[in-house]
Formats: sequence, C-alpha cells, structure tokens
Amino acid sequence: MASGYPAWVIHHPPGPQWRAMTVAVDDPGDLAAYLPPVSGHAWLRRGDGMIGIGEVARFEGGTAAEADEWWRDVCSRIEHETELPGTCATGPIAFASFVFDPAHTAHRSLVIVPRVVLGRRNGTSWLTSISARSGPAPAPPLPQPVPPAPTGVQVVSGSLDAEAWQAIVEQAVERIGRGMLDKVVLARGVRLAASAPLEVRSLVTGLAERYPSCWTYHVDGLVGASPEMLIRREGGLATSRVLAGTIRRNGGEELDLKLAHALARSGKNLIEHELAVASVARALEPFCSGMNVPDAPYVLELPNVLHLASDVTAVAHPDVSVLRLAGELHPSAAVCGTPTPVARETIAELEHLDRGRYSGPVGWLDSSGDGEFAIALRCGVVDPARPEQITVYAGCGIVAESDPAEEFAETEAKLLPMLEALGADLSGH
Repeated sequence: MASGYPAWVIHHPPGPQWRAMTVAVDDPGDLAAYLPPVSGHAWLRRGDGMIGIGEVARFEGGTAAEADEWWRDVCSRIEHETELPGTCATGPIAFASFVFDPAHTAHRSLVIVPRVVLGRRNGTSWLTSISARSGPAPAPPLPQPVPPAPTGVQVVSGSLDAEAWQAIVEQAVERIGRGMLDKVVLARGVRLAASAPLEVRSLVTGLAERYPSCWTYHVDGLVGASPEMLIRREGGLATSRVLAGTIRRNGGEELDLKLAHALARSGKNLIEHELAVASVARALEPFCSGMNVPDAPYVLELPNVLHLASDVTAVAHPDVSVLRLAGELHPSAAVCGTPTPVARETIAELEHLDRGRYSGPVGWLDSSGDGEFAIALRCGVVDPARPEQITVYAGCGIVAESDPAEEFAETEAKLLPMLEALGADLSGH
C-alpha cells in the first residue's frame, strides 16, 4: 500500500466493512439549506448537485493516483443497495480537494467520504447513507435555520499590495521576453476577518444564487464558485472546459458586447488561451481516444467577467477514473503556465503566496469512476483556527504582452464573487 494511506485502511481485514443504502426521495428543494452550520460538503450548479454530511473515511496527503487507489479500496469495502441502479452520482461518493503544488505548501490534499449524501440531478432526487454493517443507519438530514450574513468584514492582510504585485508581473514579463518560459499564472491572496465566525452555508448560498452557471463547492473549509471544469467523466465521455483570456465587464449590454468582440480578437488573450488548450489536449491524449479540440474559443459570459472558453471532449479509457484524469491534467497552463516545470518554479519564486488548495482540482467521484472536478478558482479558505477569518484568492495568466496594471485589475474582478458573498469591499487595497 502507498505510504500516504491512513492507518485505518491498513488495519482493516478484507471484505465489506460498510453498507450503503440509496433511496429515491421527493424533491428536497434548496440543497444548500441542508448544510450543517460548521461542516458538510457541497457541489451545486443550477439547483442540482449534492450535499455531503458527516464523515466515514478520509485520505490526506499523497498524489491523485494514490487517492484513486485508496478510493477503489474503500469502494470494495462497501455493500451498496440502491433503488436507482446505474445512475451516475447516486451511491457512495467522495468529495476531494487537492493542493496546487505539494512541494511548496504547508497544506494537504483531501478526499472525504461523507456519511450521508442528499442529491438532485436531472429531475431525480436521492439520499445515500453509509453505516457500519452492524450499526444503525444515520438519520436523514433536516433543513437548517437560515444563517446570518457575514458582518463587519475587513481586510486583515494581503500577500502583496498593488505596487509589489505589479512588480512581480514585470519580472515575469521580463523572463518571458528572455525566452525562459511562454506563460506563467500569478495569484494574490487577501485575508479578511468578519465580526463573528463565518457560516459556510451563507457563502455557498450566495455564490450559488449569483453564479448559477458556475460550480459552487465547499470541501473542508475551501469554498468558491468556479467557472472552469477541469474534467468531467460520465458514461465514458470526458469533457474539459478551458478558460484563459479574461476581460472585466462594464455592466452595460452594448459596451459588454463590444468588450466581448475585443476579447475574441485580442492577440494577448488568444495566445494565452491557445497555450492552455494545448496543455489540456496533451495531458488527456494518453488516456483517451476520439478527442475533439475546437478550432476557436467562444466567449463565456459571467456576471463579473468575460472569458475565452473552449470545451475539449474525448472518450476516456474504461479503467481511467475522473480522479486519475484530474491528476494528469493538473496543473494546466490555465493555472500554472508553460512549460509547466519552469512556470511552477517561477510561481514559487515570485508569488510570495502559499496557494494551498487554491487553483487545485476540487470535485467529487462515484464508485464507478465517474465524477466532476473543477479548478478551485473564485474561492476562499476559512481558517480552522480562526473561523471568523478567510483568505480569498485570484490570479491571471502572464504572457509577453501583459500589462501589470491591467493584470492587477483582472485580479480585482476575479475577487468580486467572494467579496460580494462576504459583503466586503477591497477599495483602496
């Protein structure tokens, strides 16, 4: 067994240890309402998704490949009875969140198997519960009281101020000009504090309502709404949405239309996007067949920004899970740069930031290897030692044509989802 395995796996005798029951239920309404006040996990989009409550097992540290092997072992120990056989996501699932760079972080990747899952997908609602074979089944969840909105949110500190961050962008552009690399993604972190411990459900609800086309997630204190699907695997079809190239919206329909046209013709943004798409296609090729890579991107409209987007599709090999694909894709050029090893070392040298699980894969997978992993963007991490504090993150791709002031403005736009959910204002910071 891999050294990163928790001891509980090593010490269990062979054979099933748990039983899982999946039953169809009436539409539960707002899934976020079932999140407990201080824990629980979420994956939501356009009203569908899943809420995880409690914990049966946990994997910490290690690689995606080790986590994939661990999950297969866990699934072999679960006897599952279901009223919805063959339906994706119904049954035992795991929520997962991986660090951006294991070599440069004090944080650890996580895979968590919840005790109870309440889900809704394509008009079908279900409840899955896992218990010890000899123990009682856990009680079904109940809606929780409406949580208070965060109050008194103020900036505590930042990884770098505006001037210092623009200076590292200048350094990156200079290195690109000397041919050391083609692109590097640089990020900022801003630490905020509220007047009382943060209620994660308040953040999840606000993000899901304002950004319905994004994937709103919460895994062990990491909460956000990502527009970028790193990889989805369902029924053998693998899909990856690549976002690279961004412009801030103005708010007026006519001007936003002009901005969209300008983005689609921007040489700087098209180069950045092309590099990101190529990195995804190269990573998927050994594990897939029948790949389709679009010739040109489209413009994805979000409430705060416009992105250049491309959806790459392929047929995944039968024995390759979504978790394995996520591990192979990460880090893509969209969050790291190209060439990847040089970009990753440049980030570690210039950024002055421990990204932790920001910009790493975040998502879920089921016992058949299907699932969805987004890139953990537009997000923050609640401090477990100081639950009234949260660090929010945003970054952007730097290429030869990048302007430091424009890149800083792009990070400001990308911070908006979390700042709005927190009721915070970064003016002057």
